[in-house]
Amino acid sequence: MKHEIIFSPEAIADFKALKANVRATVRDAIETHLRFEPEKISKSRIKKLKGISRPEYRLRVDQVRVFYDIREDRVEILAIVDKAQASMWLKMLEKGEP
Repeated sequence: MKHEIIFSPEAIADFKALKANVRATVRDAIETHLRFEPEKISKSRIKKLKGISRPEYRLRVDQVRVFYDIREDRVEILAIVDKAQASMWLKMLEKGEP
């Protein structure tokens, strides 16, 4: 089943802030991995996050992490964060400060 990809306003800003070559890699990974099988857990790419209700999943793309939720036939991308900032972003989200 083909999923619709929706970017939150924050994810759009994150995406635009990436360097062009990184943006292209992230865009390709989102199309490849999230368009058709966003719930397919893999050891190296997609991880279902535990202990938090939102985001539900994380996609690893080199040094970038894409956090997203799945709602029926939609993938809602919440943030696109550098690996070094991912833990801090998740902690801020838990505190309610996205």
